[in-house]
Amino acid sequence: MRAQIKLGRIFGIEIGLHYSWFVIAVLITLSLATHFRMTHPEWTGAVVWLSAALTGLLFFGGLLLHELAHALTARARDLPVAGITLFALGGVSLIERESQDAKSEFLIGIVGPLTSALVGAGCLGIAYTLGWDLQAGPATTPVEAVLVWLGYINFALAVFNMIPGFPMDGGRVLRSIVWGVTGDLASATRIAARGGQVVGFLFIFYGLMQFFRGAGVGGLWLVFIGWFLISAAGSSVGRLRARDMLRDLRAGDLMTRECATVESRTSVADFVFGSLMRTGRRCFLVSDDGGVSGLVTLGDLKAIPREEWERTPLERVMRPLSDVRSVSPETPASEVFETMTSQDVHQLPVVDQGRLQGVVSRGDLMRALQTRSELGA
Repeated sequence: MRAQIKLGRIFGIEIGLHYSWFVIAVLITLSLATHFRMTHPEWTGAVVWLSAALTGLLFFGGLLLHELAHALTARARDLPVAGITLFALGGVSLIERESQDAKSEFLIGIVGPLTSALVGAGCLGIAYTLGWDLQAGPATTPVEAVLVWLGYINFALAVFNMIPGFPMDGGRVLRSIVWGVTGDLASATRIAARGGQVVGFLFIFYGLMQFFRGAGVGGLWLVFIGWFLISAAGSSVGRLRARDMLRDLRAGDLMTRECATVESRTSVADFVFGSLMRTGRRCFLVSDDGGVSGLVTLGDLKAIPREEWERTPLERVMRPLSDVRSVSPETPASEVFETMTSQDVHQLPVVDQGRLQGVVSRGDLMRALQTRSELGA
């Protein structure tokens, strides 16, 4: 899942939000305001809403720490990380390649829940030093109430993520253990993904039961989480099968050497109506004085308002080759597939010793997969 709003970088890792984050942020704030109003009727409306908003923001801060733990551990194990995206169901670290060994997979999977548990313990510890007493009942001050809620919810987050079903953290841990015992990543992935699907069906079943018993939106939310787990587990198995089918191919085997080019001074309007819509291609190389200076895609054009197409040259829209993720002719096709999937891109330039050799697209990969699937390879 790609970020639609970029917030900046932490330790060199790009942090962003998906639009769905705002939906869950509003729902969490509303539910917390209702909770605080019921448990602390003596608080003023301003204190209730301020406490709810602050708690919601700090909760997502905890989620960010959870994902940063995954990302930094992956980077320490020599796995590139494209960024972190916070969305409706939490967060996701965009790790561009699969772990190379079971130990790395275990460490990457376990560190997130451990981080959430430590955050939860820290919040409860601070609340205790401020005077909160579990046996005395609910926290009395807003600061204590915020800390106690954050403590409990981060512990719950750690436990929830350890559910043994892929792509949950617990599923990654399960996969790493099976992988370490059997030495077979494919079997380990299938077992962990099957666990994710089972858990997903249980969530849907329980959510529907709760909905018909009057739980309302809470039951439907569990159904949605279950559907997400089933879908994500199925996608994981599909990606594994695709990697297996591409394992003996390289980017140089699949790339298109004769790439369509367009002059950098061409207006966006002339490019769209004269080249893009006539050919149906999604990617063009931009030439400048006989050399290739950048790459322009359909996604780049969407950011330009329609009324500015006539006066906007492609050189202002294109992405310079130096800023575009590239691969070498010897890069395994399975790695190209992982990069495209994790970064949600449709093409990658193939560069050898600083010179552009061609472009490998998602269509090139799909055609190779279709051919091998039809042949039963």
